Amino acid sequence: MSSDRSIETCLAGVYRENAGQVLSALIAQLRDFDLAEDALQDALSAALVAWRRDGTPDNPAAWLLTVARRRALDRLRRIAVRNAPENVQAIVDDLEHATAAEDAEADQPIPDERLRLIFTCCNPALNQPAQVALTLRTLCGLSTRAIARAFLVPEATIAQRLVRAKNKIRVAGIPYQVPAPPFLAGRLDAVLATIYFIFNEGYAATEGDSPTRADLCEEAIRLGRLMCHLTPAPEAGGLLALMLLHDSRREARRDKDGAMVALDTQDRSLWDIAKIDEGIRMLRAALGRNRPGPYQIQAAISA
Repeated sequence: MSSDRSIETCLAGVYRENAGQVLSALIAQLRDFDLAEDALQDALSAALVAWRRDGTPDNPAAWLLTVARRRALDRLRRIAVRNAPENVQAIVDDLEHATAAEDAEADQPIPDERLRLIFTCCNPALNQPAQVALTLRTLCGLSTRAIARAFLVPEATIAQRLVRAKNKIRVAGIPYQVPAPPFLAGRLDAVLATIYFIFNEGYAATEGDSPTRADLCEEAIRLGRLMCHLTPAPEAGGLLALMLLHDSRREARRDKDGAMVALDTQDRSLWDIAKIDEGIRMLRAALGRNRPGPYQIQAAISA
């Protein structure tokens, strides 16, 4: 049996590092943001009890996903019994199949639905502040308070934006998918801005004990690479270059006491040379094809 303090610390770490992936997988199956968030919260509450009793599971994120699915199933079955709508029953059937498959193979990797979630949040039917706020809430697990602080607006304003955005996705039947290549251009600016917001939250965290969050920086860079595979747009390469060049100095930006270290006094032996080289290669490939955009210009300055 583990101490309450150690379990809470472990669970907080699992949530911070895996909430976006778990929540994305839940939203993909449930097609309902609020239900997915409620199911994940139910699973976190269950983990506090079960992990104290049985110890931390070998794959905590998969455990949370499986339990969240079961809690969501319980809710959906109650809805189906009361109302029996065909769409609810279809989701119940899909979720039962997914949960049974996961039970049969406990270490099965969580499906990575995060890029599809970003494109869903960045549908042109939503305005850009709502797109970014919804992505930060679901993909990064940021609180409404932290998002409000990032936008410099009251917390109630962000809460309203989130509610309206979720409702619009549900009512309009916005598909949960990465659009076909001809339709990428219409969402490119919003998707790139959202990925950069994720990176910035990792580079200068507005929430948590640490001034930086490496997991968010790495997630934004991973998504930036995926975007470069999806589209040849120079600004996609410019953004990836910019993030790589900034992130290459992450370990040198703070001293042992956590204070900021100016660029000209940073210990350059701590810089990540591989990221610098990759960033410069990406920048060179992006420049010269068209008039450079903001990300390419910022990356050139950083380089």
